[in-house]
Amino acid sequence: MPHDTNFTLVQLRYFLAAAELGSMTAAAQRINVSQSAVSTAVTHLERELGVQLLIRRHAKGLELTAAGERFQHELRGFLTHADELAESARSLGSELVGDLAVGCFQTFAPFYLPRLLRGFADRHPAVRVDVHEGDTPAVQGLLRTGQCELGLLYDLELDADIEHEVLAMAPPYALVHEGHRLAGSRRVRLADLGGEPMVLLDLPVSRDYFQSVAAKAGVRPKISHRTTNYETVRSMVAAGYGWSLLNQRPAHDGTYGGSRVVCLPLADQLPALPVVLAKLRGVRLTGRAQAFAATCRETLRA
Repeated sequence: MPHDTNFTLVQLRYFLAAAELGSMTAAAQRINVSQSAVSTAVTHLERELGVQLLIRRHAKGLELTAAGERFQHELRGFLTHADELAESARSLGSELVGDLAVGCFQTFAPFYLPRLLRGFADRHPAVRVDVHEGDTPAVQGLLRTGQCELGLLYDLELDADIEHEVLAMAPPYALVHEGHRLAGSRRVRLADLGGEPMVLLDLPVSRDYFQSVAAKAGVRPKISHRTTNYETVRSMVAAGYGWSLLNQRPAHDGTYGGSRVVCLPLADQLPALPVVLAKLRGVRLTGRAQAFAATCRETLRA
């Protein structure tokens, strides 16, 4: 006969908080309950499941066992769907309701998010979308911890546990100031710019991508300035501090400082960068996330 488990959603949430924070005390503070309540919940879970989930180390806090890691991974999805079930019941199945957390690569958030959020809100006004912007490692981390269900990213060094589908392609282009000797060209080769200083968008993963693109064209860039801000790259180029490589192109060529840049297509045969919709492998999406994914496909592929 199978053993009937006897634990509550509250106990599961207490365990997840303790596992994520590595501390009973920190978990109790987050949930606003006593430390003993968290400890009792975890002990009850372990007794019901017949397996140790956490190792208590007085000096170093809590450490997940192998069983605890597996349980934590499965639990995030379970709790998300438990919330969705309750929200569906409250709305009597008439419409999607509740919260949805989405991660987005920071440089193309201004290009895609306004259209996506408007299109999604028009169809599902009762869903509140919370967007977390960050670089590639940060967004993958949010997917892993369950803080986001979906992520909009470039297909750049995504880890094996991240599933993704391609929504659009973003080819690289060269950026120069309006007085540059090549500003009037229809196309340029990177070799024509290789001897000049370069302004690099210096984000994790992105920096390696841009330098690899240059290397494919036989260019070793002379990097004069680095910045993690997309608009700073454009402003530095407009001010004559060097050329740059980017993938997303604004609708206008003006910069924050009032100067202009010129976007030049590349004559080099260089691959476009896929824009992808990502999720943690093996995680079943909520109805809210599935609906948002549908909006992403329709909007970006158009």
